[in-house]
Amino acid sequence: MPTPSAEELQRIFKTLSDITRMRILRLLAQEELMVQELMEVLGMAQSRVSRHLAILREAGLVSDRRDGTYVFYRFVRPQEGLWLNGWELVEQGLDLDPTTERDATLLRRVIEGRRAQPRNFFDAVGPDWDALREVFNDATLRAQAISRLVPQRLRVADVGTGTGILACEMARLGLDVIGIDQSARMLEAARSKVEAETFPTGGHVELKRGEAEDIPLEDRSVDAALAHMVLHYVTSPDRAISEMARILRPGGTLVAVDFVRHDLKWMQQELGVVWNGFGPETVRDWFAAAGLVDIEVEEGESLARDRDLPATLIAWGRVPKAANNSH
Repeated sequence: MPTPSAEELQRIFKTLSDITRMRILRLLAQEELMVQELMEVLGMAQSRVSRHLAILREAGLVSDRRDGTYVFYRFVRPQEGLWLNGWELVEQGLDLDPTTERDATLLRRVIEGRRAQPRNFFDAVGPDWDALREVFNDATLRAQAISRLVPQRLRVADVGTGTGILACEMARLGLDVIGIDQSARMLEAARSKVEAETFPTGGHVELKRGEAEDIPLEDRSVDAALAHMVLHYVTSPDRAISEMARILRPGGTLVAVDFVRHDLKWMQQELGVVWNGFGPETVRDWFAAAGLVDIEVEEGESLARDRDLPATLIAWGRVPKAANNSH
């Protein structure tokens, strides 16, 4: 390794010696955050937080990502050299810092606040969601997603099942479905649908309450997992993909259907979406990071009938048959 100059050493020491910047890096190492969220945790004014972020970004320790009108920041861990050594020292020092427990508590509160937004929306909408979601005009897209799944009599997790429309459709095809949703009211509506159904093909629907980022199923317990128009309502969609991969058996299939990145503000206002869609390469990267192989991402046209709707994507991949699936 080349001998660092005195100027470089001074830059490293100056950047990493400030306690506020150390706390920001510790928070961003745990979660991608906006300036407003950092302000809530740190109890600091926007100008101060933004100034520290600018210094950290210039040092290459922080990157930013824009989603519509929001800007999210995340930690970029140094890979080698004195910057890596410096960060490792900071990590050790922060373990003993009195702000550690306080920051962790407030960070959990901020993340829970994020998750509560779509949950409150769905709890308020409840059974009326079926009528509201007609703007998606996505019956054909649902059928395409099902066709990417698995043969009959296999076990499928329908993550973000909502009112259970898709779960019932799959059960009619002979699949054993576990519908998972975070909203109690959505599950009530789904349960009413399931109880009114008969599945002559022998399919079955079981309903469970749970988060997409923390699926209440054991490792390697299903043959396929599906998230249909769910990721744009999830706080951490990459974590949801990882969770779905975790519950798949070796050789199992994961299918995700969602919108391509867009800038339609009415969807946030009327449908309570958290994310304005996703780039196909971003979704592909999430699948790869979750250990999936044979990944494909197909872009489709807008489903618009009488509303302005973005284009769609269907992504699928599978767990290697020889994998231990320890995500």
